[in-house]
Parts: sequence; structure tokens; C-alpha cells
Amino acid sequence: MKYFIRALKYYLYLCLILVLVIAIIFLLKLNGESTLKGLFVNGYDSLWQMALILLVFAASYPRFGYGKRHIIFDGPAADARPTIDKCMNVAGYVLVKEDGEDMVWRKASIYARVTRMLEDSVTFTRTLTGYEMEGLTREIVRLDTRLTQALEPLDE
Repeated sequence: MKYFIRALKYYLYLCLILVLVIAIIFLLKLNGESTLKGLFVNGYDSLWQMALILLVFAASYPRFGYGKRHIIFDGPAADARPTIDKCMNVAGYVLVKEDGEDMVWRKASIYARVTRMLEDSVTFTRTLTGYEMEGLTREIVRLDTRLTQALEPLDE
């Protein structure tokens, strides 16, 4: 269900951007046409064709745009928790839910949340070897790098 909701949000987001671009082209008469039908080679048929292409992109985006990463560390979760809290706060996240050792973090900035279609949460699920992070792929890759460097023990 989460996949479908993400795909639907992304489809609506892409449709909004497409409508804005078409409106700007139409209102500024950048192509010299005064009707919407004359704006595209195939006339009104181009609109449903573009909508279909956007549907294909939106249907595939959650598969590639969201993922999971594993953070591996030695010792109990209580030892890693202050480092995780610090890294997440520096990255602009706030803790919104805590269930035992599992955590859910969200962006603190409203702007950041809106630009991510309110799909900005990063979920930490405790595993035997550390945590599994789930969220936007580009965000969890950044966080994974930051947390891995902060949690790895220094060699002396």
C-alpha cells in the first residue's frame, strides 16, 4: 500500500509540474500558438500521451527512489544512540516516534518535507548487527555514510 501511495503522490507531483510548464509556454506564447491544440504536434492527443508517460515514471519511482541500508556497529544500541541522535539532528531531522529501540525521524524543515512530498521519514529498525534504515534512497545514502563514519571505532 505504501508503494501505491508513493507512486500516486509522485504522479500528482509530476502532473502539477507538467501543467505549470504547459501553462507558462501557453501564456507566454513561446511557440507562437494561440490555442492549446496547436501547442503540440498531436494536438489534444499529446496530453493523454504525456499523462501516460508520467504514469510509467511514477509507477517505477518508488522502486528506485526508496530503499534500505544497514548500519553495522559493535555493542549495544544504547552506546550508539547518542551518536545517531547527533548525526540525525545535524542532518536536519527530528525524532517523531520511538518504539523500544526502533525510531522514526522526519525532516524538521517544512520546506524540506513539502519538496519530498511528505515522504521524508527515515525509519531505524533494530537488527542483530545494528540498524536497518529505510527511506528516500538519496537521504539514507548520505545518512549511512555519516553514521558509519561516526560509529566506526578508531584504530589506535
